[in-house]
Amino acid sequence: MSSSSATEVAGQTGSAAQRERRRRILDATIALATEGGFDAVQMRTVADDAEVALGTLYRYFPSKIHLLVSALGREFEEAEQRTATRAIPGETPHDRVMFLLSRTTRMLQKQPKLTEAMVRAFMFADASVAGEIHEVGMRLTTMISRAITGSPEHGEATEEEAAIIRVIADVWLSALVGWVTGRSEATDVEKQIDVAVRLLLR
Repeated sequence: MSSSSATEVAGQTGSAAQRERRRRILDATIALATEGGFDAVQMRTVADDAEVALGTLYRYFPSKIHLLVSALGREFEEAEQRTATRAIPGETPHDRVMFLLSRTTRMLQKQPKLTEAMVRAFMFADASVAGEIHEVGMRLTTMISRAITGSPEHGEATEEEAAIIRVIADVWLSALVGWVTGRSEATDVEKQIDVAVRLLLR
C-alpha cells in the first residue's frame, strides 16, 4: 500500500465504523507504548487489544512506525484543538511560544515511555510515512503560529512565519530527541528552546 493510500485510510475520512476502528487501534498503541515503550508495540498485540483482524490493522497502518507517528499526530491534534478555543497566555510572542512548548514538553515528559516510542518512530520514519509526518508538522505549525500572533483564529502562516516556525519546531524536536536518548536532562529541553525562540522572535 502506498503512503498516500495508507494516509487516506488512516485519516479522518471514511465511515463511522472505520473511524471507530482507527480510534481503538491508536488507543491500544498508546496504551502499549505508555506501559512498555517502543518495543512493546507489536502489530499482533495491537490488533488483539483493539479487537481487529491483523490484516485490517495493516490496511490502516502498514507498520508500527506508521502507528506511532499517527499516535504522535493525535497527541498534537488534542493540543492544537486547545489552542483553537482560547488564547495562549503571554505578553509577547516569546512568552506565548514558550508557554505553549513548555506545557507540551511537560505533558510529554509525564509519559516518558510513550514519548520515547513516538519520538523514536518519528526519527526512524522514511518516505512511506510522509503523510503522517506532514500531519504532525501541520499541527505543530498551527499551534506555534497561533502562539506567535496571540490569536486562536490566526490562519495560514506567512512565508516568514513559516520559516521561523520550522526552525523552532526543529530545535524543539531535536531537544526532545536528546532527552529521549539520554544525552540531556529534562530541564535542558526548555533551555534549548528558550535560546532559539529568543533569537528568532526578538
